[in-house]
Amino acid sequence: MSHIEAMAQPVIAAVNGFALGGGCELALACDLIYASEKARFGQPEVNLGLMPGFGGAVRLPRKVGAGAASEWILSGEMYSAQRALEIGLVQAVLAPEELLPHCLKMAKAIASRAPKAVAASKRLLTEGMGILAAAAASLERQVFSELFDTEDMREGTTAFVEKRAPQFKGA
Repeated sequence: MSHIEAMAQPVIAAVNGFALGGGCELALACDLIYASEKARFGQPEVNLGLMPGFGGAVRLPRKVGAGAASEWILSGEMYSAQRALEIGLVQAVLAPEELLPHCLKMAKAIASRAPKAVAASKRLLTEGMGILAAAAASLERQVFSELFDTEDMREGTTAFVEKRAPQFKGA
């Protein structure tokens, strides 16, 4: 799960069924989670005399807050996609036939952005949650300033001024 979370490229989860235990933890390792109306989520390990063991007890509270995460992990209950949306675990709930097209549309939108800027943003979103706010702000300033030396930054700002779509090259 840590390898997925640490990837430079954003990872999108499309949940169209059960995401329980390890399946939920796999979704939690992703940057964006979209669910169909049929999706069900939960951390039922306490029903087996266990606890989440693949990052669920760490990632879930960071995504949804301590209260909702405590309820999910301590009760072992299963929750609807709508409930996952209400607590901020998923970005949207869609009809099953709309799920994959929506995820692909989002993936294409992200892929059309400046690759180094997307990777830097993902890095800050991931690493910033694990350090104090002052340290995260310092890291943000450092990485932000590094992007000023990229060809993509020059292309993006030039395209903005020229009122055209940028052509990013990842440089």
